[in-house]
Amino acid sequence: MNEDDYRPGDIAGHDLDRLFVVSGCSGGGKSALMIELARRGYRVFPEPGRQIVREQALLGCDAVPWGSMERFIEHCVVRSLHFHTLATADTGPVFFDRCLIDAISALEALGGSVPAGYRTAVDRCRYAPVVIMAPPWEELFRSDGERRHAFADAVAEYERLLVAFPALGYEPVILPKTTVPNRADFIETELKRRQLLPAA
Repeated sequence: MNEDDYRPGDIAGHDLDRLFVVSGCSGGGKSALMIELARRGYRVFPEPGRQIVREQALLGCDAVPWGSMERFIEHCVVRSLHFHTLATADTGPVFFDRCLIDAISALEALGGSVPAGYRTAVDRCRYAPVVIMAPPWEELFRSDGERRHAFADAVAEYERLLVAFPALGYEPVILPKTTVPNRADFIETELKRRQLLPAA
């Protein structure tokens, strides 16, 4: 199947149980974990937010969390849909660093209304039934030019997502605080146990 033949919501015949989301606390080690999963041969998609911050800086635009948060979230929604489209056109296991639900949860936290189209996208663009959650880990947390919020804000985001994912039918699986290779081993073992990855 050519990826151009797929449209968001056109999920018939696709195995969505192989689309795995890694979410959780900002600064909790997700990026390093994604690098390790890629090293093991899995297809991975980077965090939309960090990509968008870099692009906005290059363009001199303000769709960033400390500029226009609403526009930043809109970009994250569009990028997440794009990544879902690309992944659904593929055939093997895929890991996403955050997803559509992260972006919409952030919009809800602002107190604004969520467009009906966003909710439709959440219903139609599904992922595997478990979501891997990186817990708060203060020793790892670092602010930088792309992550300007404090650790307390990251914890609040994590707690919000622990509610948001189950409300949409996903089961959180919490990563242990251990080395990156051990975390990747944990994910593979857990997903094989649930028969979401091949046992061999």
